[in-house]
Amino acid sequence: MSDPVRKAILATVAAALLWSTAGLFIKVLTLDAFSILFYRSLFSALFFLAVFRRKLLAFNKTMWVSVAFYAPLLISFVTSTKLTTAANAIFLQYTSPAMVLLLEPLILKTRLTRLNALTVLVCFAGMALFFLDDFSAPEHFAGIVIALLGGVAMTGLVISQKMNAPAFHTPAVFWGNLLVCLITLPFALNAQAPDMTQISYLMYLGIGQLGMGYILFLYGQRYLSAVESSIIAMLEPVLNPVWVMIGYGEMPSFFAIAGGAIIISAITIRMISAYIIKLFGS
Repeated sequence: MSDPVRKAILATVAAALLWSTAGLFIKVLTLDAFSILFYRSLFSALFFLAVFRRKLLAFNKTMWVSVAFYAPLLISFVTSTKLTTAANAIFLQYTSPAMVLLLEPLILKTRLTRLNALTVLVCFAGMALFFLDDFSAPEHFAGIVIALLGGVAMTGLVISQKMNAPAFHTPAVFWGNLLVCLITLPFALNAQAPDMTQISYLMYLGIGQLGMGYILFLYGQRYLSAVESSIIAMLEPVLNPVWVMIGYGEMPSFFAIAGGAIIISAITIRMISAYIIKLFGS
């Protein structure tokens, strides 16, 4: 294994680890979801501006489609994490790869293979388990629905980014964060201002968890295939509820663990299978 590839793997692992901490800090912060969203995206946008500068001024029509999906993705994730368990929020967001497999043939004119169709069916079976959980904890229903909407938003973001050139990917994230700030500003102004401890958490979420996580993942993509990067990124949904359990004491339900395990396993197996087929032929 070459040194750049080894560094790329470590960078992608580090990115997934940073991303996976979001649930814990969102749970620990006593601010409302929209206040968290405002300050997190503000710090992230300022960080992007300092790092990428003029590169953020690359515009085209498809980029704005990505922006329109990115903002709801962030809003739905933070909101659902506040309304239900972190496991429900992150696992349901990660139904997105299955939705991408289902919609790609319609939008990008790719072929729906048997492997992809089977993956989608298994993921939707796993998704159904979260609604069984709702019968034992009906107060989680709103969070579960919002988390599913987050999966839809993530699907739209992934497909629109695939349709666009890489030069427009980072600007879409930057302007998406600014859109989140614009949407949540009235709520943040009417809420109590965060104290210094809360500001430090919010800075970490914006600069470390979102900003540095994104930069590390970008570096990894230079030397790793999309499949390799995606498989490593699966550490995020696996570790997110673990950090929340350790740091916040929130235990995911049996159905959340079972449904999440089915979804993550199905997507990971599909990625590995597709990679093997690509290397050795069908």
